[in-house]
Amino acid sequence: MKIKKYIFTALFPLILISGCNNKDGIDENVIAGKQIPKDITIDLTLTSGEEITVERKNGLWIFKNYPNKIVLVNFFATWCPPCKAEIPHLNNLLTKYGKDFQVLSVVVEENKPNEDLIVFMKEHNIKYPITNSKENFEFANEIGGVDGIPAMFLFNKKGQLVMNYVGATPEEILDSDISKNLGN
Repeated sequence: MKIKKYIFTALFPLILISGCNNKDGIDENVIAGKQIPKDITIDLTLTSGEEITVERKNGLWIFKNYPNKIVLVNFFATWCPPCKAEIPHLNNLLTKYGKDFQVLSVVVEENKPNEDLIVFMKEHNIKYPITNSKENFEFANEIGGVDGIPAMFLFNKKGQLVMNYVGATPEEILDSDISKNLGN
């Protein structure tokens, strides 16, 4: 038991280190190693107190509730320490870029009661929507698969996937990437 504790203690900082993949030089129709057909249309409705419609059409993602905004999709779980650590940073970015930017969190916990999520949102002062729907897992699969959390996908205003991040990502990196995409 002590060995597991020491291993966890030694590896925990590595869990918090983020990785990200820049889409420059990568085929835009390949996400997470999977070929995504350009002409597929996916219409998902994710619930977070409101209906949020996401569509993939002609290689672009359309977030119908957030037209002309940069969208950061955040896949997370309420029990995940790095996911919780990112919340204040996501709130800061939402405040900073509010008119041009939206965070959309997608919980990847099966059968999570909405009441629990409402309490979680209040406890952590979350200022952005969290979706809780059976379609969350379909969305995760269609976006290219989510193999670990936290995982985030940054889309420019046109709906192009421009960055994806694995693990806790520093606010400064997200801030820089959002800033670079304000004109797109």
